[in-house]
Amino acid sequence: MSKEAGPDVMDRVGAIILGGGRGTRLYPLTAMRAKPAVPLLGRYRLVDIPLSLCIHAGIKRIMVLTQFNSASLHRHIHNSYQFDHFSKGFVDILAAEQTMESGDWYQGTADAVRKQLRQLHSLEADHYLILSGDHLYSMDYRALMKTHLDNDADITVSTLPVSAETAHSFGITNVFKNGRIREFVEKPSTREQLAGLITPPHLFARFGIKTEKPYLASMGIYVCRAKVLREILEARTEWIDFGKHVIPNSLRERRVYAHLFDGFWEDIGTVRSYYEVHMRMVSPNLLLPVFDPRYIVYTHPRYLPGSCFRDVRIIDSMICEGCRLREAVIKNSVVGIRSIVRSGARIERSVLMGADYLEDEAGIGQPMPLGIGENCTIINAIIDKNARIGKNVVIRGSKKLRPDDGPGYAIRDGIVVIMKNAIIPDGARIG
Repeated sequence: MSKEAGPDVMDRVGAIILGGGRGTRLYPLTAMRAKPAVPLLGRYRLVDIPLSLCIHAGIKRIMVLTQFNSASLHRHIHNSYQFDHFSKGFVDILAAEQTMESGDWYQGTADAVRKQLRQLHSLEADHYLILSGDHLYSMDYRALMKTHLDNDADITVSTLPVSAETAHSFGITNVFKNGRIREFVEKPSTREQLAGLITPPHLFARFGIKTEKPYLASMGIYVCRAKVLREILEARTEWIDFGKHVIPNSLRERRVYAHLFDGFWEDIGTVRSYYEVHMRMVSPNLLLPVFDPRYIVYTHPRYLPGSCFRDVRIIDSMICEGCRLREAVIKNSVVGIRSIVRSGARIERSVLMGADYLEDEAGIGQPMPLGIGENCTIINAIIDKNARIGKNVVIRGSKKLRPDDGPGYAIRDGIVVIMKNAIIPDGARIG
């Protein structure tokens, strides 16, 4: 068999993207939107990553499960993912709702899928690919499916090597030499637990992975036989989470295997991790192959003019379309769509999300022009969409800063976040 599952096989796979909970650790980026709808790299949304990977793998029947602040996510998906009428492809959003069977919110990842089993039947799938909507990575799902089919598995868990320092944050697996999972411990907390979960180097080598990291962690990506998953979720209603309940409790009765992955993967769970990913994307070594035609990230198509620069110095930065930059310095930063940066401004190690609409530079009829005002200094910050920042404003993040909330801003993990639609007056000092 080839290294990848063929197109006929992938046509029988339905994808389920989990929208996550309230996203409190990502606040204030999640104050007005669901986690999967958080902007990424100036022009995408987090949900575009798994959706694009599904499309590249030939999976075009996709459900997105969400329950918090889903309006912007629904709008983005509706405007972005319109398949040919003859392809039978679709991306649908399933929000938590009261039914005759349940009136509760999703209680966990498995419970979310259980509550939507009736709707998921429309995927007409033999296998479900279960994904998270707030992870950043590049993976070929066809290789994952090949592992699943070659092992005749009921459940396959995608895994990657992690260090001892970070192992306590993951579900850690211990596998037999054929890849079948022997043990699965969700977020092991003691040294004794970790000691029994070490994966020996020769086993990594058996699967073609070179690493010095001794643990094999779940990525929160699963493939399940549709029939098996329905049986489990209908019979064991007390199992509400895949990592805590379904996977570890299925090891004896079901064929549960690991798929070993050694590429880039990041959980965008905090403001700091969100910020650091953007800073690494403007470094010489890109984390995501966004310029590789095999892994193009799809998103909402826009009709924007090319960005216009007037006497601007740009150093190691990413500038998106529709921007107007005037006599400014941009260094180690991401400048999102429709951004306006005025003369004398200095932007350094920051993320500007840009704006949802074009506006006259003078901001006629508005309390303050859209974008960054003259002679502003913005360092170690995230500027959310549609922010209006006045003249001579200084915004400076630092790891020494304590968490704080103020008018139009919040400080988290040492990063100053200017909130969506915020108005920051002339001369303000934040940080």
